[in-house]
Amino acid sequence: MDIIEIDNLRLRCVIGFSEHERKDKQDVVISLRLKTDMRRAGETDRPEDTFNYRTVTKSIIRHVEESSYLLVEKLATEIARICVVEHQAPWVQVRVHKPGALRFADSVGVVIERTPDDFA
Repeated sequence: MDIIEIDNLRLRCVIGFSEHERKDKQDVVISLRLKTDMRRAGETDRPEDTFNYRTVTKSIIRHVEESSYLLVEKLATEIARICVVEHQAPWVQVRVHKPGALRFADSVGVVIERTPDDFA
């Protein structure tokens, strides 16, 4: 399998469970690793033979910008679901960080990996 990398997608959503976190949207930084087979696209040079990462990214942006979650873990899981279930990625690694969420740290985040079996 080959890997598509999408790094540091900067979005805003309501995320957190403290009262002050629920008032306004906060920044989140999302990175993805999507496993897919790109051999055919590498041979044909035809866009229809590759995984459309732009479509996936648009789905993620729409979802995140409209979302409201208590936990970063839940946001990461829903992003993984979009990639695997809606866009048929056989494997995804999702990294979600909240900049400034922890004093003395640049950001705090999670990294999860999911396959279709995780959403059966």
